[in-house]
Amino acid sequence: MTSATAGGEMAGFVVPSNPASTGTNVSRETMASDTPLADLAARDARRRLRLADAVFPKPRRTRVITVANQKGGVGKTSTAVNLGAALAIAGARVLLIDTDPQGNASTALNAPHQPGVPSIYDVLLDGRPMLEALVACPEVSNLWCVPATIDLSGAEIELVNLPSREYRLHYAIEELRRTLHQAGEQPLDYIVVDCPPSLGLLTVNAFVAGREVLIPIQCEYYALEGLSQLLHTIDLIHDRLNPELHLSAILLTMFDSRTRLANEVAAEVRQHFPSQVLAATIPRSVRVSEAPGYGQTVMTYDPSSSGALAYFEAAKELSEKGQHHG
Repeated sequence: MTSATAGGEMAGFVVPSNPASTGTNVSRETMASDTPLADLAARDARRRLRLADAVFPKPRRTRVITVANQKGGVGKTSTAVNLGAALAIAGARVLLIDTDPQGNASTALNAPHQPGVPSIYDVLLDGRPMLEALVACPEVSNLWCVPATIDLSGAEIELVNLPSREYRLHYAIEELRRTLHQAGEQPLDYIVVDCPPSLGLLTVNAFVAGREVLIPIQCEYYALEGLSQLLHTIDLIHDRLNPELHLSAILLTMFDSRTRLANEVAAEVRQHFPSQVLAATIPRSVRVSEAPGYGQTVMTYDPSSSGALAYFEAAKELSEKGQHHG
């Protein structure tokens, strides 16, 4: 299990010590300006300086984090790949498992996922060792992906009649961890599972395999719609299949502080889940949307952008949060 060739240490995350090097004027006059764009530039410059020396605590054991929300379009895959990349850039060993038949996470990590390549489908349906499906991310070292192919679109039906259908991802991850240990490899620090926008057997497998659930919630009108069903499913999995599963974090996405709606939604979510909602919020960002088209996450596509800085902050907070869960 070798690292990709690109730099994946903290130095790989471009956080200029001189804010002017980004091409953004952040002089005292600009920082004192009331212009929204000037305020944003000044705020991002301060964030870059603050994050330049950020230290991410390493988990004591592998953290398996399931990123799930049955609503589509909430930034679920963007959250999974960018948090994974940020953690890897900060020095962690990270594996992202793509269980969404659309394969968008695989695209963002530039992992081949055309029909016929070893994928999570082969792991879940045929019992193929996960190590044989691992692909190193070419842009970030210490970041690997198990891709999803279009074959996965029929997996929900095919899994129904298989033995231990809810535990197949769990068994595959445990086998991978044993294999790495026996080979003398360093253990993975994080395994991030990107789920499809549904609560079918693929998502159930991810819940059974993980200890933590991270839910991205968009700051829009129907933000909490369907959340009760998702939480009910998590409770059922906890009670019947995986007693270690718990809601670890909620990340607010598509946040626009200029609108009353976004602020009201954020306040409501924080009121309902005060200990789970991360302080970092992810803004609407063209850069975040553009990055997968170039086979990258925003962390390498435009590391100085507001979206990249926000995900880096969220990753740091998530790493610190894990110290309380052991």
